[in-house]
Amino acid sequence: MAFAISTRNAVTFLVTLLLVSVTPSSSTLQQDFIHCLVDNTDMSFPIRASFFSPDQNATLFKEELESTAQNLRYLTPSNPKPVFIFEPLYETHVQAAVVCAKMLNLHMRLRSGGHDYEGLSFVAENVTPFVVVDLSKLRQIDVDLDSNSAWAHAGATVGEVYYRIQEKSQTHGFPAGLCSSLGIGGHLVGGAYGSMMRKFGLGADNVLDARIIDANGKILDRAAMGEDVFWAIRGAGGGSFGVILAWKIKLVPVPATVTVFTVTKTLEQDGTRVLYKWQQVADKLDEDLFIRVIIQPAGKTSKTGNRTVSTAYQGQFLGDSNRLMQVMQTSFPELGLTKKDCIEMSWIKSVMYIAGFPNSAPPEALLAGKSLFKNHFKAKSDFVEEPIPVEGLEGLWKKLLKEDSPLTIWNPYGGMMSRISESETPFPHRKGTLFKIQWLSTWSDGKASEARHIEWMRDMYSYMEQYVSKKPRRAYVNYRDLDLGVNEGESDAREWGAKYFKGNFEKLVKIKGEFDPENFFRHEQSIPTKIG
Repeated sequence: MAFAISTRNAVTFLVTLLLVSVTPSSSTLQQDFIHCLVDNTDMSFPIRASFFSPDQNATLFKEELESTAQNLRYLTPSNPKPVFIFEPLYETHVQAAVVCAKMLNLHMRLRSGGHDYEGLSFVAENVTPFVVVDLSKLRQIDVDLDSNSAWAHAGATVGEVYYRIQEKSQTHGFPAGLCSSLGIGGHLVGGAYGSMMRKFGLGADNVLDARIIDANGKILDRAAMGEDVFWAIRGAGGGSFGVILAWKIKLVPVPATVTVFTVTKTLEQDGTRVLYKWQQVADKLDEDLFIRVIIQPAGKTSKTGNRTVSTAYQGQFLGDSNRLMQVMQTSFPELGLTKKDCIEMSWIKSVMYIAGFPNSAPPEALLAGKSLFKNHFKAKSDFVEEPIPVEGLEGLWKKLLKEDSPLTIWNPYGGMMSRISESETPFPHRKGTLFKIQWLSTWSDGKASEARHIEWMRDMYSYMEQYVSKKPRRAYVNYRDLDLGVNEGESDAREWGAKYFKGNFEKLVKIKGEFDPENFFRHEQSIPTKIG
């Protein structure tokens, strides 16, 4: 789509301003931004509806700001707020927004799904003034079964992508996230793991093309951006290289029958021994089988009257229950899976099962695009290369039982993940990784207990250091963690860069310096233009 600078005479501009109906109390910056948008694109509709600012309507602004945000820690009165939120309706609007933000020296934050764990898509702690460009209206999805591909615009959710695929075919899918409300724009740019990663790799491993807007407001596809930039945007995390407009993704085959199950073991049900065994086999199981473990404190036991730890084994198998039972009896009999535990369903229903929807929910529920999880939380991540010994697990149980609402999810690797080179994309966590850990602590009383819960998280993270990856201790960029370091000085970037990207970080910095030398697209953990 070509980007054309449209000229407006004074009369036309005045008419447009009347359509916008910007009141005298609206910020000067917003008026200047609108003026620039009108000069730089065709705005043939009243664009007031695309802007949300506290000066115009504080209630609507608050609702829009909070609409997709998961982490309520970043929605307190003390957190910096954008001057305004702009929701473009067309790609040309996004182009004009980039041009105008640059012209007016406005810092820009980009939001597709709002799931950034540290709120970086809608909060800028050290940069003012800033604006949020929300891509949620750009959610078109075009599925082409003939080419086994689909174009998905950045504002679409993962659930919408899954739904549109199954609308066309019950035997096609896409290996992306487990959370259906993730924005596909920000999800794939960080790697995007899911329950079919052991069979097909990450979502980013199955991207064929992309459309992005660079710092000059130009729309570039894979050929125009070049292979280096195309490499970078498939795993470097969002907000560093440009605005992702759309991804062209490769569809993968899925069977007509998929089997799911959940088997729960408490400590009193030999949960520690079973989890120790899971660590030894999870990355070596049949590639059609994905078993993650959801670990958290559970209710009081009848024997001790104290809380225990629950380990829930949630599985998805690309096949029927008969073959699944054969695989489990051979490879992981310790779990004690029975035929009664197995539920056969379509692939799309299995996606919903993993995402936490009730079995009665129809596939159309995926179109709601709303997060099932909103809370105050702190998260971290780890990668494990050797099984954590029993004594290590027992120490972890003691830590978990000291916290109010902790949660940790262990996701298996192996299979295709071990066969893709760690330099194939910026996402380096491949061969040698047994599983990935997500750590979470949640609370509901806001600032009142925040310091206590974050202190617990950091203490637990320190305890686990001896059992996880080393030199560097690795982390997943889509589980953003500002404790690892921020861009206060360019030399600091080495600290967190190696943890997220290992040896790929230097290449990312080089590409960033060439593609966005003025560092227009930036945030607290964006790729810097240089280091050292």
